[in-house]
Amino acid sequence: MTVTEPAPTAAPTPPLAARAASVGGSPVRDILAVTARPEVINFAGGLPAPGLFDKRGIAAAFQAALTEQPERALQYATTEGEPALRTAIAQRFSARGLATSADDLIVTTGSQQALSLLATALIEPGETILVENPCYLAALQAFGFAGAHVVPVPCDEAGIDPDALDDLVALHRPKLLYTVPTFQNPTGRTLPAGRRAAIADVAARRGLWIVEDDPYGELRFEGERVPWIASYPGAEDRTVLLGSFSKVMAPGMRLGWLRGPAALLRACVVAKQAADLHTPTVNQLAAARYLADNDLDAHVAHVAGKYRENRDAMLAGLGDALPEGSTWLRPEGGTFVWAKLPDGYDTAALLPEVVRHDVAYVPGTPFYAGEPDVATLRMCFVTQSPDEIAEGLRRLRSALRG
Repeated sequence: MTVTEPAPTAAPTPPLAARAASVGGSPVRDILAVTARPEVINFAGGLPAPGLFDKRGIAAAFQAALTEQPERALQYATTEGEPALRTAIAQRFSARGLATSADDLIVTTGSQQALSLLATALIEPGETILVENPCYLAALQAFGFAGAHVVPVPCDEAGIDPDALDDLVALHRPKLLYTVPTFQNPTGRTLPAGRRAAIADVAARRGLWIVEDDPYGELRFEGERVPWIASYPGAEDRTVLLGSFSKVMAPGMRLGWLRGPAALLRACVVAKQAADLHTPTVNQLAAARYLADNDLDAHVAHVAGKYRENRDAMLAGLGDALPEGSTWLRPEGGTFVWAKLPDGYDTAALLPEVVRHDVAYVPGTPFYAGEPDVATLRMCFVTQSPDEIAEGLRRLRSALRG
């Protein structure tokens, strides 16, 4: 008689890295998945209005790249980025008062990748970094994966309090400060010139990197442009300036950049080689061709004019849509309005009922590195038309007061 041996018990697979379990996914992405139904008016995302893309101009730029230099467009490229595109980006910086050469830049796969590269190049696990309060959510994710100890800096309606920053730097000896000083995500606020100068001074005196993220700065509706922190005395050799074509050209092209000191750029290039080798060549060549053949500034001015109408429509309806006693910030540009409901409201707990009314926002809680204000929320005003915004706010009123 044949005796069948029992099958050996398989050993469990090794666990995921601890950081994969400790860093949560994006609530914004989760909300977008839940609210993908076409009838939902979704204020949760940060998506540019697709009807305002220069589809013809971008298509022509890709066509030119693929027909005039197809072998190059379809080939591997240098990690730093295509020289023509880096030169064009540098010229845009220089024209705005910040002298920049192509060698000061690397092209990244969206400015989000630049954050990941910086986290890899700068942060050791357990090191302290400082962020705004509240802060751009995906930056918190990038720094979380790097194992950083993230400390929020006190902020008011104008942004970072430089005196509080100075105290925290003296206390924690952090590696860097991350900030979105112009039309901040999520609050829409803009840091005044005096505070920018003060932050540059703190960084120079205390020994601090500044990571200045500027994805929205060109989308100004009113007021005067405020210079980048990178242009202030003391900040020149310690500020990394990030930018992107996502909000002004097209997010699907995934083109961003990182401007910084040479030694840090070299470290980021090595990190990028390990991540993706280089940003897609054809996208870079198409963007360079678009900049050569088109007036991007005129296009951005047109888009900003439309977005201003949208912002005004949202601001006009908030008083009726939100509970009495609510407050909100009035952004001079960008894509978001930040609101606070009266004490006792929890915007995350309210969201399921809001979604049942076919409208959505992002609760404010995930944007806080420290203790959150559960009564806050973020709404994007650029994706829908003014009429759709008005209807969305009517639905929001019904959900919150129903």
